Amino acid sequence: MPGSLTQYFNGVDYLLCLPMLLLTLFAMGILLIDLMLPPEWKWSNAVTALVGVGFAAYGVHDIQRWFNSQGQLMGRLGFMGTLLIDRFAIYFFYLFLAGTAVAILMSTRYLDLERENHGEYYALLLFSVVGMMCMAAGFDIVLIFIGLELMAISTYVLVGFLRRDKRSNEAALKYMLLGAFSSGIFAYGLSLFYGITGSTNLQVIESRLSQRLAQSGGHADPILIVAMLTTATGLLFKIAAVPFHQWAPDAYEGAPTSVTGFMSVSVKAAGWAMLLRIFMFMMPALRPVYVPFLVFVSVATMTGANFAALTQSNLKRLLAYSSIAHVGYMLLGLIAGPKDSFNQDGIKGILIYLLVYTFMNLGAFAVVTSLRHRNVIGDEIDDIAGLYKRAPVEAVLMLIFLLSLAGIPPLAGFWGKYFIFLSLVESGHYTLAALAVLYSVFGLYYYLRIANAMFMREPMEKESLPLSPAMGVALAVTAFVTVAIGIFPNAMIQTVNWVWGLTETSPLAHLIR
Repeated sequence: MPGSLTQYFNGVDYLLCLPMLLLTLFAMGILLIDLMLPPEWKWSNAVTALVGVGFAAYGVHDIQRWFNSQGQLMGRLGFMGTLLIDRFAIYFFYLFLAGTAVAILMSTRYLDLERENHGEYYALLLFSVVGMMCMAAGFDIVLIFIGLELMAISTYVLVGFLRRDKRSNEAALKYMLLGAFSSGIFAYGLSLFYGITGSTNLQVIESRLSQRLAQSGGHADPILIVAMLTTATGLLFKIAAVPFHQWAPDAYEGAPTSVTGFMSVSVKAAGWAMLLRIFMFMMPALRPVYVPFLVFVSVATMTGANFAALTQSNLKRLLAYSSIAHVGYMLLGLIAGPKDSFNQDGIKGILIYLLVYTFMNLGAFAVVTSLRHRNVIGDEIDDIAGLYKRAPVEAVLMLIFLLSLAGIPPLAGFWGKYFIFLSLVESGHYTLAALAVLYSVFGLYYYLRIANAMFMREPMEKESLPLSPAMGVALAVTAFVTVAIGIFPNAMIQTVNWVWGLTETSPLAHLIR
């Protein structure tokens, strides 16, 4: 009955989910308006989607302002304890929206060239962001799983959006089959935790797991280990860590290039938000059990991805393996720290890494997207040969993005690696730190392969490449943020400190700041 609903849902609940409601309304509006638009007006779908992202960002700001006025320092639970909007969630909300806005700018001309400029594309982007927000803010495993499936199903369709392209169809099918399999494993792990603790709430599960381990003298029984491993498998699949990465190269290569860029940053950031929520809020008591597993996965990810990237001739596959290698570096931030706690600089490194990676990787994919013209797909290294002579601005920007991905100062990518490597040194993981630095230098080689093709080789075609205004804005924004954060990192570091309430504890970190 309407009267009884007010006992469970109130105005605060709806304020907490305001960004999700706004994105849903705009996505449904795009689907309706697209039916009435003539082909020459299809670009207005992108404008509507951008406006929706702007309204959602204002909704996040509205929540943040309400928190400040109410003195809500630790966040607020809503919808009967299933949704937690805190600084962590707000940080990821902004990150998702920023990545989506740039992806929309990248998509306008690309979809026209592919003759697939449909409103469903932008609606699916917005629906996927709603799922991401549920993953980042979910405080109940049911809501987290619902958000994961909403994001995943939307992404499956986006990967196969080029209906006349066999590569796109094949990539979507592989991604869907492997994604469904991993979701089943993930759901099985969560169901085991529910069976063990009798609750779906992260806080209750954490409390009862701690009690169970205390009663057994800190030793995890086999059912707990199986639950942890199956849950971790599902999480590691979503961030494409080795050996759960098989879907990424094929999906990245076959998907529309603008979708590939979106997947490589926003979808991956959502996977990390979900992973951090579960590992840090639900399973901190199991840290001594899962850290050795993560060490193996991290080393395997850095090794396998970096070596695989060496042999790639397709730009999207090369950047896919590069993206997988970065996952290995970020996992090190979760590993660093004592057995019963998390290292501040390690967590800070992950959050900074996700922020800077969003812009530098989207910028690289924006350049690849701009290579698409007429009958040239533009995703082979040969297609980027001589780019400096055909499009000098794009070539210089691509070099900036590649150097940032390699972690070369004074660009933004340096700071993510710096805090993660620092956390490893501070926590005594010297071997892992040395290995990570070695692989970072190793990764510079395949980035310079691309740079060599752009600046040293002769172009396959002589004509200059056109650049649409929307793509120009996307490249300008991503390049500006990549350079600005690298040179002036204080604002970014203070923002990440605000997210977790962290303080600067390392004299070396303070010195470099």
